[in-house]
Amino acid sequence: MSVDQVRAVADAVLYEGYLLYPYRASAHKNRSRWQFGVLGPPLAAAASFGEEPEMETQCLLAPGESGGAVTVRLRFLQVRVREVERREADGGHTPVASLDVDGVRQLTWDEAVEHEITLPAAGLTGPVDTLRQVAGGEESEPLTDARGSVVGRIVRRRQPLTVRIRTRPVVDEGYVRLSVSVRNEHPEPADDKDAACRASLIGAHLILDAHDAAFVSLLEPPDEAAAAAGRCRQRRCWPVLAGARGSTDTVLGAPIILYDYPEVAEQSAGALFDSTEIDEILTLRVMTMTEKEKAEARATDPRAREIIDRCDGMSESGMRQLHGLLRDPRAETAAPDTFGTDGAPWWDPASDADVRPGSDAVVVDGVRVAKGSLVRLRPSRRADAQDLFLADQVARVTAVLSDVDGGTHVAVVLLDDPAADLHDWYGRYLYFAPDELEPLPAGSPEHQEESRS
Repeated sequence: MSVDQVRAVADAVLYEGYLLYPYRASAHKNRSRWQFGVLGPPLAAAASFGEEPEMETQCLLAPGESGGAVTVRLRFLQVRVREVERREADGGHTPVASLDVDGVRQLTWDEAVEHEITLPAAGLTGPVDTLRQVAGGEESEPLTDARGSVVGRIVRRRQPLTVRIRTRPVVDEGYVRLSVSVRNEHPEPADDKDAACRASLIGAHLILDAHDAAFVSLLEPPDEAAAAAGRCRQRRCWPVLAGARGSTDTVLGAPIILYDYPEVAEQSAGALFDSTEIDEILTLRVMTMTEKEKAEARATDPRAREIIDRCDGMSESGMRQLHGLLRDPRAETAAPDTFGTDGAPWWDPASDADVRPGSDAVVVDGVRVAKGSLVRLRPSRRADAQDLFLADQVARVTAVLSDVDGGTHVAVVLLDDPAADLHDWYGRYLYFAPDELEPLPAGSPEHQEESRS
């Protein structure tokens, strides 16, 4: 396992939503923060809008000869209040929203401290219950002007946290279904949103390392593990294989849904805290900010300062690297063309002469599927969350299409969708691969219902 490779992705999860463009404290979108992986205090009042205190993930392992073991790493951010205070003539200090010191602006802001709790490797034979304390504290940093006079100070405060981590293995058809739960057990009440955030675990996620055992993909399990994988349940945390592609010793449990073996694009020069990170667009937007706006962003947070400085210093070649890259995420060899182009380029209408989506067909499980066929949807090809919601739904085929790489795609509309006719009229279809479809026999109840309608 490459720890650095996994941590690079885990850091992107850790800081997802930490700050959003334009990275300024005054921006409305940055006044409601900490969107992902928040484990709130259990005694938060309803008015505080505190998040649930717990998350749980279940993963599947094939144990080795010794029975196997798993090391659990919990990573999260702890909110730290950065309060700017102005020094008064009598020597006292008054909290202020901002303070200019020789032209450099200092802002009151909630920043964060990274934490990683690593538990000793535990065997897959029984439950483990661990309680850990995360220290709070207060630090003060004087602010001095060019003459050396103290004009204020920055006070940083963070609340102590209490975290419980439980693991529970269950044998399932020769595999081990491992449940890992994390609970915020902060003992004090939180009456408002700020108090709840400051007593929360932010961006909480898990890195699980297997020893003498192999994790099984829950997205694409082998046939013999499919039933056991289907019995794994997730609550606010989703496990995917991580590390070098093909490895099975590491799982990343994230509060956002990822594919197996997620990677940070090598073209990305650094984090922008914005989901899939449309790097070029955000970099150009940063470059359009005024110097005043950039100064506020730099004063908002050290990580915002790094973004502004990186974008300002980006070279022309660095910008070109962000633009127009086409990658094959599956790194598979393209299939041969399924239709002839007679020498015409793929973009020429003549290349489609042999393609008739309205009458073309594909054979699925020995059954001819064409326009008008009824099928049951079985999303499987690295299906995203939206596709998975449609599992087992019955759909009507509207067209069979071929792409320029030789792939076949079946366009469908849902049979139970009251707007199916409308979707069909303006060509808004759902698309699935042939092996994601189960043809329904002509005499099936669905066919009879369709004929009556």
